[in-house]
Amino acid sequence: MSSSSKARQRITALLDENSFVEIGAKVTARATDFNLKPEQTPSDGVITGYGVIDGNLVYVYSQDASVLGGSVGEMHARKIASIYDLAIRTGAPVVGLIESAGLRLQEGMDALNAFGTIYGRQVKASGLIPQITAIFGNCGGGLAIVPALTDFAFMAKDAKLYVNAPNTLAGNKEDKNDTAAAAVKAAYGSVDAVGTEEEILGEIRTLVSMLPSNNEDEAVADCTDDLNRACGSIAGGYADPAIVLSDVADDGLFFETKRDCAPEMATGFIRLNGTTVGAVANRSAVYDENGEEKNTYETVLTASGCYKAADFVRFCDAFEIPVITLTNVTGFAATESEEKKVADAAGKLTAAFAGANVPKVNVIVKKAVGSAYAVMNSKACGADFTIAFPDAVIGIMDAKLAAHVLCTGTADEVAQTAAKYNALQNSIDSAAARGYVDQIIEPEDLRKYLIGAMEVLYTKREEFPAKKHSAK
Repeated sequence: MSSSSKARQRITALLDENSFVEIGAKVTARATDFNLKPEQTPSDGVITGYGVIDGNLVYVYSQDASVLGGSVGEMHARKIASIYDLAIRTGAPVVGLIESAGLRLQEGMDALNAFGTIYGRQVKASGLIPQITAIFGNCGGGLAIVPALTDFAFMAKDAKLYVNAPNTLAGNKEDKNDTAAAAVKAAYGSVDAVGTEEEILGEIRTLVSMLPSNNEDEAVADCTDDLNRACGSIAGGYADPAIVLSDVADDGLFFETKRDCAPEMATGFIRLNGTTVGAVANRSAVYDENGEEKNTYETVLTASGCYKAADFVRFCDAFEIPVITLTNVTGFAATESEEKKVADAAGKLTAAFAGANVPKVNVIVKKAVGSAYAVMNSKACGADFTIAFPDAVIGIMDAKLAAHVLCTGTADEVAQTAAKYNALQNSIDSAAARGYVDQIIEPEDLRKYLIGAMEVLYTKREEFPAKKHSAK
């Protein structure tokens, strides 16, 4: 199969059947340097147009590696820019399918300017329409900035993403450390998921169906799931947000983003009564298909986890998507490496939550201890509702540690002080008495309480003082 066929086939597989309408099919390169001729550049190496996904309008560009390696030149970039202009005017997402040799050398400065043209349109579209990219081949040099400027990115298992190729890095070889590999990029959060072409296109279809078309649209679908359905698996699986969120969500669908990066912090989308909701959750365990623990994580905030969650919350706020948090945190990661960045990262997450004026609900599933709790969508930072399970703990520090500070007596006296501290300062009842917790519910009732909260907060209006953008 030719690369041209692949480029078109990807579009066909992504969109609803027979819905694609091509734009600019006759465009070719204008440059003639180095024997470059128009007939050598059909469609100038990129197929552009529009179609629908589950009835939702989307604009698509798919790079054609059979035409000069899918390299980016003046007219190639102009076609992509035109698609962006249409998408912004009509309020619809843009999906880019990338397979390219990068900058077109024959066009020199015109090609370099072309990169800037694409970047400029992406920045203009940011916060107005969702942007998604999928990398199926090479995406190197300046082209690597394109997926970095989109909201979500996916990568085929054998694709390569790099600014500098692995073999050009001092002291490195590709067989030693393939820094361009999909697994590496997923671990560092450059892409949301890795898979086969079929899997990636399927994931994009699911994601598009859950997102609003633009920042003034609503992400709402029909709901056939029982609104009062009990969630039986939550009590035993709170450590893994994938279990909790799948149980709570309409039809059990939880779309996790950046799933291989900072797995101790889960982010993603669910639907509640048909409305798309963003979820941020602390993860302390992952279970296999047999219900056995596969991996465990400390209940702490890491720098990577905070950065990941902050970006996600800002996206939700930009597109008016409500946010819920599942909190189970006892502090910050305490290593030399983490200490270099964790305060900055936690500050960005705090700013993201406090600066978001969408509906926000915090669910304390187990522990909410110290300033790490304040960072995780606490009531003080703007959560509209705080819900807690009956056995949850909320307080300034672990009772045993507090007892050693407050009491210097015998072991029995320290134990008694710890018990008293738990009752007076760390219990959910004491937090509720002070107004820090709004509702104490059984885990199996979480779905109906969250749906109720979303209904109450549907008309929420909160205006912040006028400013150009957040400084953090």
